[in-house]
Amino acid sequence: MPDIQLRFHRDMLVLSSPIAPVLTRQGFELDGDVEYATLMEPEAVEDALRLNLMAGVQCLVTETAGMTPARLAHRGMAERLPELARAAVSCAAKLRPQHVLVELGPCGLPLDASSKASLNENRDQYARAARAFEGLSLDGFFLNGFSSPSDLKCALMGLRQVSGLPVFASVNVGVDGMLVDGRHGFDEALDVMAEFEASVAGFCTQAPVERACELARQAAKLPLPVLAQLDVVEHNPRQRQATPENPYHRPDVMMEASQQLRAAGAQFLRATGQATPAYAGALVAATEGLDAHRPDVEA
Repeated sequence: MPDIQLRFHRDMLVLSSPIAPVLTRQGFELDGDVEYATLMEPEAVEDALRLNLMAGVQCLVTETAGMTPARLAHRGMAERLPELARAAVSCAAKLRPQHVLVELGPCGLPLDASSKASLNENRDQYARAARAFEGLSLDGFFLNGFSSPSDLKCALMGLRQVSGLPVFASVNVGVDGMLVDGRHGFDEALDVMAEFEASVAGFCTQAPVERACELARQAAKLPLPVLAQLDVVEHNPRQRQATPENPYHRPDVMMEASQQLRAAGAQFLRATGQATPAYAGALVAATEGLDAHRPDVEA
């Protein structure tokens, strides 16, 4: 499997869209059923991932966002973390993508940023999760869905205790430019990414592409590759034009958006939320074979 770090600041690359919408159409519930499917019906997960691979994505993201010990304990599956990790990576690796990224989301534990014990407890969640993936075929970790700098700090520290693999870090940013916790700006999250050794600086937003490009330019002030995730509120082909409430209503909207984001400094692109694999395909079609646009960084 190619070393993804060799492609930093070089090739435009697309991450697979979430497979949850595909699994939902097959009757799975989002809360808990993804982990069940990974173990008991891996072919359903493989088929959903395969749709993204057929769309041309270079980076397959494992469906492992909820695989931290605390979240698994809530579902009575904490002891099965190593088994779940092996199954999830196996589902992706079988398809022989160019790269596999293991997604980890917020652990869900309460966090008191002023308490060392609380910080250590949260940090340990990510360290334990990362250990479960040791020795498996992955190119890096993908910290995704974070809404506060403190949560992200714990996650990065936990991973760096255990792993030297690349870490993609992404926070959810509202239309107003604030993190979705409403208390911190994107700049604070970027400071954490820089200080605690993120390899790629990213964001996810439902905001129109003009605002997303502003975020990409802000992230590109760091000497790190930039990941831009566009959150699809609703896939609605009947919607005639983009609206502020649902700017990414059809896959073809991604064609122009990808070009604007590339010009703003983004190298990695992803359609998320209610995006179908067709959204990923549109991103690939618009960027395949193009170099990343970061004249400020020597590749």
